[in-house]
Amino acid sequence: MVDDVPVLAHPEGVLVRVWAVPRAAKNEISGWHNGRVKVRVMAPPEAGQANEQVSRLLADRLGVRVELLRGVTGREKVFLARRIEIEEALAKLSQ
Repeated sequence: MVDDVPVLAHPEGVLVRVWAVPRAAKNEISGWHNGRVKVRVMAPPEAGQANEQVSRLLADRLGVRVELLRGVTGREKVFLARRIEIEEALAKLSQ
């Protein structure tokens, strides 16, 4: 079922489904939450600060460009990670 899968195929790479937690004690990818990658960031959810930190954290972990596609104002977000395969993305996000 698609709702349980945090990484989906996309013609340009993969879609990464994220559960964002702003104002956390530290920046980290902390596992899975309801079929999404749980990303905790120290930034507040104001003026795009948390979105920027989530994007940077994902890009650093995956080693590719990452773009926010959906979820600008909510905790549930979808990012496009370009030029990476599902298996590689899952392996890097699970580290």
